[in-house]
Amino acid sequence: MNRPWIALFSQTGSEIVEVSKLLNRWPDLIITNERPDHLRKIHPALEGKVTFVENKPTEWELGLALGHFKDPIVTLHGWLRIMPPGLCNKFEIYNGHPGLITEYPELKGKDPQQKAFDLGLESSGCVIHEVTEGVDEGRILRSRKVSIKGLEIGELFHILHQISISLWVDFLKN
Repeated sequence: MNRPWIALFSQTGSEIVEVSKLLNRWPDLIITNERPDHLRKIHPALEGKVTFVENKPTEWELGLALGHFKDPIVTLHGWLRIMPPGLCNKFEIYNGHPGLITEYPELKGKDPQQKAFDLGLESSGCVIHEVTEGVDEGRILRSRKVSIKGLEIGELFHILHQISISLWVDFLKN
């Protein structure tokens, strides 16, 4: 990946750290709505590369941050926010989703791991998809299915997290 990479997250940022270490490359910019005391997992290599936005950032605010780079790849890692349509049309944005929405559309949206567990699904997985104005509606670019039968909820979260890391590394290398 030779293009600028911008990563957005709303939770711990641990996925970005793990993906970056495996790629041996850090994002050129991270955008988050988390406050500094919640960023314990962010690596020192990102010093000065983290931009904080409001909890519900405006299209203008996000566009301003994204617009500092020419032709960036934008990735969402637990961003938990709808990207404004104008940005979806202007930038190449991808989302990692820990629910196999290709087979189980009911796993779209928030907390797909918990939904898969509560529904007693025998399998689930992760996808990477293009971001559109609809929630988890974009074209699927990568997916991986795994048996989740008999797993405890913690095991399910761990396995899907590892699959997500693997999908991101494969996707961003190509």
